[in-house]
Amino acid sequence: MDKDKLWQIVLENLKLSLSSANFATWFPQTFINKIKEVDKNHQIIEVASPSTFIKDTIENRYYGLIKEALDKTTKKKNDLAFVVKQVKKSKRIKEQESKKGPLFEKAKPEKSTAQEAIVRAGLRPDFNFEAFAVNTTNQMAHAAARAVSESPGKAYNPLFLYGGVGVGKTHLMQAIGSTVLERRPRLNIIYCMSEEFTTEIVDAIRKKTTKQFKDKYRSARVLLIDDIQFIAGKTTVQEEFFHTFNAIWRAGGQIVLTSDRRPDEISSLEDRLRSRFEGGLTIDIQDPDFELRTAIVLIKAQQRGIKLPMDIAQLIAGNITSTRRLEGFLIRLVTEADTKKEPLTPELTSALLGTTNAELMPKRLVKPKEVLTAVVNFYNFKNKDLLGPRRPKKLALARQVLMYLLRTELKMPLMEIGQFLGNRDHTTIMYGVEKITKLLPESEELRVDIAGIKQKLYG
Repeated sequence: MDKDKLWQIVLENLKLSLSSANFATWFPQTFINKIKEVDKNHQIIEVASPSTFIKDTIENRYYGLIKEALDKTTKKKNDLAFVVKQVKKSKRIKEQESKKGPLFEKAKPEKSTAQEAIVRAGLRPDFNFEAFAVNTTNQMAHAAARAVSESPGKAYNPLFLYGGVGVGKTHLMQAIGSTVLERRPRLNIIYCMSEEFTTEIVDAIRKKTTKQFKDKYRSARVLLIDDIQFIAGKTTVQEEFFHTFNAIWRAGGQIVLTSDRRPDEISSLEDRLRSRFEGGLTIDIQDPDFELRTAIVLIKAQQRGIKLPMDIAQLIAGNITSTRRLEGFLIRLVTEADTKKEPLTPELTSALLGTTNAELMPKRLVKPKEVLTAVVNFYNFKNKDLLGPRRPKKLALARQVLMYLLRTELKMPLMEIGQFLGNRDHTTIMYGVEKITKLLPESEELRVDIAGIKQKLYG
């Protein structure tokens, strides 16, 4: 296969795994420089990048993704080498450069500097305010983060964001850092997880480099610490963070912290730190509702250049409540459509949801009888009602909810569900599962019902 064609296939694979912003930043002017065959099943591929900075970033961050795509395409074992080399102005490249859109636009020098600063700080370029969906569950947090990014050290200091998994805490925190660096690329910003902060302290004590550690963190003008709750109970870490916090705060620097709970709920946290955390603005971010999840799916699709119809976005958002899993399902859906060479349709989405929900939500193993009990108790029926032939409207709906949960949560085959529900035909089960799947985006009441049943099942 021609090396240019091979690289285009690799790039198409990377587009499915990366955000459009990341792809546009690192891959437009990359190419395969040469392919050296070791034997019939093994080759070395030399990947060229236009600068050392881009080469190092691609090698450190995307080696595994590139190798996986090459191995899959060539059916060979591939070792990668990375070099700095400018692409020659071939006909293919000229055609690419003539296309409109951000992928092949030449970046302005100041924008490039800002992008490099964002990557050096360990921030994700796609975690920006433009890609953050806003509604009533996170409106206040978004407004506060915007204010902090426009006036770091003056608006709210510290800004303490807390909430459950996948509600957007890290996204907002990184958006603050990226926005500040876009205006002031040379500003000293540090972003890290609290575990990284802890590890660095331990290493500094072991290697007798505590002065360098203190100089690094206390000189930051913006400090972004994710999951700060994990420093609780660690005496030395809390001591150092207290002094770091004070040094940055006194110098007029900005501090942003995230946690899964309020400062007063973090056990084993020193009172003096709790007092510092509560001295600024503390905001709770709620779990996203159906409308917000729909917006998130549409934004993720747009970032990947996917034209996703609204009905499909609503179908996904109605069946998957975890925001972190929305994007994973979207990637799987697009890959499935590409593999089968089919358009994105509600039918394909519904079919994939039926086999994917159980995989996306790993929980404790439950038995079909437990699901039956949870449903009958929730709707105040008896087992014989759902297993019997009667079909009043409310009873029929409860029975279809049971079919849906057995299919999506337990991943039971249609025929097995039919046998469990009084030897019903598998087409009846299929109809019931599809009906609930389609109703979920439209019915808030049904979404609440199913969430309540799952709560009973998984506690």
